[in-house]
Amino acid sequence: MSVSRFFVLEGLDGVGKSTQIDALAQWLMELGHPVVTCRDPGTTATGEAIRDLLLHATSPIDRQAEMLLYMAARAQLVAEVVRPALDASKSVVCDRFLLSNVVYQGYAGGLDVGSIWQVGRLATRGVMPDLSIVLDLPPAVARDRRGPDRDRMERQGAEFQEAVRRGFVELAAQEAPFPIAVIDAAAPPDVVHARVRQAVTPYLGQAVPGQGVTR
Repeated sequence: MSVSRFFVLEGLDGVGKSTQIDALAQWLMELGHPVVTCRDPGTTATGEAIRDLLLHATSPIDRQAEMLLYMAARAQLVAEVVRPALDASKSVVCDRFLLSNVVYQGYAGGLDVGSIWQVGRLATRGVMPDLSIVLDLPPAVARDRRGPDRDRMERQGAEFQEAVRRGFVELAAQEAPFPIAVIDAAAPPDVVHARVRQAVTPYLGQAVPGQGVTR
């Protein structure tokens, strides 16, 4: 029976999360791991409705309300998708999770980081990633990659985006409820994928053929 694992990819919009999630899920399946992919917020009907509100609202959303809306979507995602998949011995690969809340609403948004962690533990019923992988890029490079379209979070300015990036990197160097790995996303996608595989391999509980050190 496969050992279920929960992996999350994080980072600024435009760093290549979607590409690397697809590549990681495909690689895990090739190794014999049943995989479920999801996004946070989203995936569930409730989560998608909240996502649309958060990213495309035309009226202001208070930062505290914003944080709690993300938590509500995550609570539904854990209850409906993540926990059932893990219980069925499937691995989960998710686009964002609790770390994004801590960084966007805490480090960049000014809310108390410790309180966000506490609310997060309640919202997820204690379900935490085995590993969160931060794909790191300077905000200007990420902005150029994602093109001219901007959602509400992406329109919050260069200073905000710089604070988000710093938050991801600083949290990786601190004690968190789960391991955090930072990977330079400026390399070609196949090189980034190799580095993601290298970060994930220790959590698979098996020898991985052909898995060497990639620098």
